[in-house]
Amino acid sequence: MATVTRAIALRPGSARDIDTVERLMADAFDPRWGEAWTRGQCLGVLAMPGVRLTLAYLDEAPAGFALVRQVLDEVELLLIAVAAHRRRRGVGEAMLRAVIADARGAGVARVHLEVRAGNTAVRLYLARGFHKVGERRGYYRGRGGQLHDAHTYALVV
Repeated sequence: MATVTRAIALRPGSARDIDTVERLMADAFDPRWGEAWTRGQCLGVLAMPGVRLTLAYLDEAPAGFALVRQVLDEVELLLIAVAAHRRRRGVGEAMLRAVIADARGAGVARVHLEVRAGNTAVRLYLARGFHKVGERRGYYRGRGGQLHDAHTYALVV
């Protein structure tokens, strides 16, 4: 019986990759939660100083992305997404490890992120050492107008 191995590759991205980012976001973020960004929001952030986009590929196919912004000695994980059909294969963990490693390499003191309350990705963040530091009531607006809380997490690196 043949063994199948899955190779995860992380590559730097740019505004030229916006179509891939949009496809991944559409697949990764359920519109009922209101977590996805618009094309314009993504392009606007990508033009800012200190912003980096990392694309993840699983067996050479786009599988996810991470968008971070560094300001002085802090990094904020703005977006991280894994295509629904590529989850549970280490893609999100590989991207999060890379974000943390890059932050350490840049002499960053803390990494911050925000996630919708109830998002199962919280398990990954907790496993990597993040701690809940705050809550924003009614931060996300879902497709039907429902409001969902956001929880903020931080990791001292």
